[in-house]
Amino acid sequence: MNIYVGNLPFNTGDQELTDLFSQFGAVQRARVILDRETGRSRGFGFVEMDDENARKAIEGLDGSDFGGRPLRINEAQDRQDRRR
Repeated sequence: MNIYVGNLPFNTGDQELTDLFSQFGAVQRARVILDRETGRSRGFGFVEMDDENARKAIEGLDGSDFGGRPLRINEAQDRQDRRR
């Protein structure tokens, strides 16, 4: 399952995201999304885990404080085609 993680502190990196979610099971991939022009975090990321552990992580972490910010965590939705 692909998990959306929003409202991340801007100094959060991929490893911190992996560490946060690994308490719920094996993390297959974790990445913080960076701005293309500045290279800085955009304040959200994605984590991939197996479905069972992903559900536990969503329940356990949604709304929790991380770096002074309440996290918004849910199952990621498929990206919409932005071309017109």
